[in-house]
Amino acid sequence: MRKNKADALAGRYYVHREYNSPLPTEDFSSTQAKKRKKYKKLRTQNGDDLMKKEVRPVRFVVDGLLPRGLSIVAGKRKEGKSWLILDMCFSVDAREKFFDHDTEQGTVLYLDLEDPETRLIQRAHEIRDIIPSKFHEATKAAKLDKGLAEQIEEFVKEHPDTNLVVIDTLQKIRKPKGDTYAGDYDAVSKLKTLADKLNIAVVCIHHTRKMKAKDTFDSVLGSTGLTAAADGIYVLERHTDGKPHGNLSYISRDMPDGEIPVRFDRDTCRWYPITDSEIEMELLYSDDAMVALIDFMKRETIFEGTATELCDQLSLHIGANNFTAKLSKYEKSLRSLGIEYTKERHKTQRLLTVIYTANNNGDDETMISPYPVENIKSA
Repeated sequence: MRKNKADALAGRYYVHREYNSPLPTEDFSSTQAKKRKKYKKLRTQNGDDLMKKEVRPVRFVVDGLLPRGLSIVAGKRKEGKSWLILDMCFSVDAREKFFDHDTEQGTVLYLDLEDPETRLIQRAHEIRDIIPSKFHEATKAAKLDKGLAEQIEEFVKEHPDTNLVVIDTLQKIRKPKGDTYAGDYDAVSKLKTLADKLNIAVVCIHHTRKMKAKDTFDSVLGSTGLTAAADGIYVLERHTDGKPHGNLSYISRDMPDGEIPVRFDRDTCRWYPITDSEIEMELLYSDDAMVALIDFMKRETIFEGTATELCDQLSLHIGANNFTAKLSKYEKSLRSLGIEYTKERHKTQRLLTVIYTANNNGDDETMISPYPVENIKSA
């Protein structure tokens, strides 16, 4: 009896619309199990296991300001970034306070890849009389993909107390790939891995964009891959180009975000944190109208008349309303300098009475801003 075609193929083939395929010789479950063996099994821990683990507290190189890990310090060219970080390095070397924060003493490696050695020495002597012995510098280093990590590891092996490595600047150790997210993230991730492996702080000095951003941290040059991979981002920004006062803003994974008002001292070439009252005084000194008023009052001691007449006396062209607004804004700071004023309406005019009372120290010299732009050293 002739077998039916379907019966002949039974057990060996299954019918498909477009082709015939042989039936699998093994169970589907065993085939899938073999495929899974190509991948490592996930190692998980439950909540009970996690609760039993001891978590070490974050270690800071500068207490409450710079934790170990990878950080980026950004700012405009000549903003004073190198002055700031060099001063921090010396403070760590000598275990001195930095911005009123305690430091953890350790060996510091500073890779100054933009400037010749002579410039670093000149800057060091501007900041300190003696360069600390635990401070090490190099003006040449390999690229990140050409052995930089191995060079840093070898240095740390030779100096086990190393806790801070500075790279000035980030761009000098990267491939010229352009500002792509993948390239930025990859470069910073490698440095972060190195910092975590060696349990040190790695600080990369970088630049900000020329165009201002609404968010301070969006001004960091490059893609968001840089800020996404780093543990902390610090942005140093002056309020006005060439002026000494500004802000150091920061965000971090290991501490609350913050902003420190700072001032650059042209005599010591160092940045200092300043209080609210000092900020107001700094702004007063940077205001040409107020400096002119202080100078005038120390000569004349008293003035009675309108705001317009006083502006004429001071050779100002800012308008009476603008001038009186400045008086109100800086009233507390002016009073601390011995200058007080009152306002009263007389018929159709508003009269000002401004009086200068000499300070107790008897100083009656002409008041000028202690931070003239032309005397501020480029940083």
